[in-house]
Amino acid sequence: MDSGAIRRWLARGTAVLVASGLLALASPGSADAAPTQCAGRKVKVLPFGTGTVQVFKRNGYVCAVTLAERPGRRTAMSVGVQARGNRPVVDSGQFAVRAGPVTVHAGHRCVRVSGSVGPQSISTGWILC
Repeated sequence: MDSGAIRRWLARGTAVLVASGLLALASPGSADAAPTQCAGRKVKVLPFGTGTVQVFKRNGYVCAVTLAERPGRRTAMSVGVQARGNRPVVDSGQFAVRAGPVTVHAGHRCVRVSGSVGPQSISTGWILC
């Protein structure tokens, strides 16, 4: 092979790698692969009619995310976490798959968690004390 053929072969290989990387980033399945984006271990699952709130805990931090029961169409969703003695941290808006994640430093304090998808919602009392 001459040097021109080698360069063309390398250029094609690079183009294929770049294209496959872009397709992997843009694929709709990538959101399903990591639906929570919360670190730690799952400590609570709070189901309600139109969705589920998942709660995770790691090193004194509490993270929560609301997942729609039927993802796909944008609808009003929210998730909130409040450590006792602090203000709640909330993510709300029009989402297709999930609201959040939201994370607070709770230390050894209790937290309240809430979430909603469309007209239905869930809210806890003080948990994880």
